[in-house]
Amino acid sequence: MNAKVQLENLNVHFGKAHAVKGASMEFPENSVTAIIGPSGCGKSTVLRSINRMHDLTPGAQVTGKIVLDGRDIYEKGCDPVAIRRRIGMVFQKPNPFPAMSIYDNVIAGYKLNGRVKRAEADEIVESSLRRVALWDEVKDRLKSAATNLSGGQQQRLCIARTVAVKPEVILMDEPCSALDPIATLKIEELIEELKEQYTVIIVTHNMQQAARVSDTTAFFYLGELVEYGDTKKLFTNPEQKQTEDYITGRFG
Repeated sequence: MNAKVQLENLNVHFGKAHAVKGASMEFPENSVTAIIGPSGCGKSTVLRSINRMHDLTPGAQVTGKIVLDGRDIYEKGCDPVAIRRRIGMVFQKPNPFPAMSIYDNVIAGYKLNGRVKRAEADEIVESSLRRVALWDEVKDRLKSAATNLSGGQQQRLCIARTVAVKPEVILMDEPCSALDPIATLKIEELIEELKEQYTVIIVTHNMQQAARVSDTTAFFYLGELVEYGDTKKLFTNPEQKQTEDYITGRFG
């Protein structure tokens, strides 16, 4: 499998705090990689580094390389806005734009690229909502407020908004932690489908979820990458004792 994204000696500092320490790993194309580990271990920090969100954080310093299709996204002259178009992000809490309809939420990111004809917009909205299995649930109320949707529907809407701009990589930061089990199952099924077209990287505190949805898993502890590999192997026969202790619940 080709690597879509590679970390090469990634270090992230926030002031004096060293949040990620020399991480090197690959994220294979058209697959799902889960990042697991206890709270504060650097999972979300790694994720946010991959689409340059730390550029917006005062005191944050990222060193090392993050390579997307062979190019370091932190090299001079690399436009962070263009990077964020190629690498979409779905957050922990569903965050539809509150003053907008379902329709306008889906098309919002696309419109940033320029004017869109109505027929083209209609097509993008329908195809994006179909892709996240939401079209049949909302097609008769596209003009109603996105905030009227349930939590699980809002999260799928946020994923639709992400896929509408046609990214290549989708980052998900604990996308199911605010959802009930039924909504969680729908998102997990969706993740399985998304990898056919995208490279998906998911941070989750739920190890069962990581085992269910991912092809490869990375275990971080205190900012360090402890172990990375095939998900089934990592969960059934980990190489590091620390990994085994975490997944068997001895600490966390």
